[in-house]
Amino acid sequence: MKTSEKSVATASLEIAFEETGGDCEIPIVLLHGFPYDVRQYDAVRDQLAKDNQKIIVPYLRGFGPTRYRTRELIRSGQQAALGKDVIDLLDALAVEQAILVGYDWGGRAACVAAALWPERVFGLVSIGGYTIQNIASSICTPESPEQERRFWYQWYFQAERGKAGLALNRDEFCRILWTTWSPSWKFAEDEFARTAESFHNADFVETVIHSYRHRYGNATGDPSLEALERRLAAQPAIEAPTIVLHGADDQVDLPSTSEAHESHFASGYERRVLQNVGHCAPAEAPLEVSSAIESLLR
Repeated sequence: MKTSEKSVATASLEIAFEETGGDCEIPIVLLHGFPYDVRQYDAVRDQLAKDNQKIIVPYLRGFGPTRYRTRELIRSGQQAALGKDVIDLLDALAVEQAILVGYDWGGRAACVAAALWPERVFGLVSIGGYTIQNIASSICTPESPEQERRFWYQWYFQAERGKAGLALNRDEFCRILWTTWSPSWKFAEDEFARTAESFHNADFVETVIHSYRHRYGNATGDPSLEALERRLAAQPAIEAPTIVLHGADDQVDLPSTSEAHESHFASGYERRVLQNVGHCAPAEAPLEVSSAIESLLR
């Protein structure tokens, strides 16, 4: 099945994406996380393409060939921006409804889109559970000491030293996250090298730093997104049928962090823990991710 590289313009971005498959009524949008890109969905895409599904895999803001349209725009990585980008992409492609699949940043983008625009989401595969941030709580409420240790990189990014470190050593830094978050994932060197090209987007560092500072109240958000952030602060429920996946060996977000999330989902909720899988489930367990998507299609 042929994959085409395309792009569309939204109010704030030129979103680059890869498109595969036919003209089925409900396309599947695969959303990557940090620090990854579209390549981690290759095996999932290939599996789904066997059934002639239409698959759209965008580069998130700050990654790869996706670009901000003007210099004046805030290089925002806040959750409302990520979710609105998904809806803006659907609008630009004239897609009424889609199945959204995401992990890490992509999982948050999918959850935000599903919560705020329920009419646009046919189904959701959220890797990591309900990941809409409760920013007011996170500013002053610490996690367990063990979880705080796993978030070391987030505390590093709060300081200018961390921003400089990411800018200077982005490939080495991201490789450390890959290996520590997914200890059993034996990724190919060419996969990392191809993905690492996305980290050299001119706005990668600014977007990443803003994302991690905003979630702890240490960066001002985009004023145009404040109304959406206020709605997200209420932790809205997700109405779309949802399958939550979580790697049993995820070394940044422990499986326990997605337990007891049923109340955040209004219908059709199921949670599956993936054995011998770390943080990057699409690359580590593509058949399990594809199976979850196919369950929603059925």
